[in-house]
Amino acid sequence: MERIWLKHYPAGVPADIDVTQYSSLVELLEESFKKFADRKAFICMDKAITYRELDEMSSALGAYLQSKGLQKGARVALMMPNVLQYPVATAAVLRAGFAVVNVNPLYTPRELEHQLKDSGAEAIIVLENFATTVQKVLPNTAVKHVIVGSMGDLLGLKGVIVNLVVRRVKKMVPAWSIPGAVSFNEALSAGRGMKLNKPVLTRQDVAFLQYTGGTTGVSKGATLIHQNVLANVLQNDAWLQPALKKPPHVEQLLIVCALPLYHIFALTACYLLAVRAGGVNLLIPNPRDMV
Repeated sequence: MERIWLKHYPAGVPADIDVTQYSSLVELLEESFKKFADRKAFICMDKAITYRELDEMSSALGAYLQSKGLQKGARVALMMPNVLQYPVATAAVLRAGFAVVNVNPLYTPRELEHQLKDSGAEAIIVLENFATTVQKVLPNTAVKHVIVGSMGDLLGLKGVIVNLVVRRVKKMVPAWSIPGAVSFNEALSAGRGMKLNKPVLTRQDVAFLQYTGGTTGVSKGATLIHQNVLANVLQNDAWLQPALKKPPHVEQLLIVCALPLYHIFALTACYLLAVRAGGVNLLIPNPRDMV
């Protein structure tokens, strides 16, 4: 069949992509971590982390998760808005050989319980603002390991002030108590003393359980294997590169990321595409407050 749509492709956009150039999404990520090591990768609340730092932190967190006895393919839920911990945690879960279960942090306990049970998640990384929701449903799920982050975790000294304002002034953190939970920074610190055991991953392994909808009943998880996501990222990059070559010259692609990273659009077209292209994402934790 003649692919008549190719006549409308801009100059420089190929007709096909080759997903076989990578054995997994992890290989693509690690290639960019090394290639763009000194570039900024993510910025949030004026704090930037480089690709080298993203590499180091995700390796440490991945090693920590492995130390909990999780087996290859285990489901790890991420329940955070657009904060620096999210890209670190996503890369950590994938590099450790597990599958990411993206969770809307605004879920009600009923919605969260359904997703955790349906996915079979054994661990969850959650921002403390939403930890009370996790606490309410934890006994009804298979989750055994809980890592709790705070807004200021990766912001340096500024993080102390940010946490004070979030907790005490704006009172955005409801009281919670989860026995055995560890802080994000504690997990990072512990993981730095461990070695990440790199599992053998293929393009057919599950990378994400991406839950969508809910308007037609309970939310349903789409199983995305590494090849699915690789194809999407490489397709996006194939269209991006010719545009970047046109004037004016852009030293580094900058994406203002207001869409939530737990959503498939921002996950692929902002996070993963930027990593592929060596770009930087400016993360907006609360898109309702853009001032």
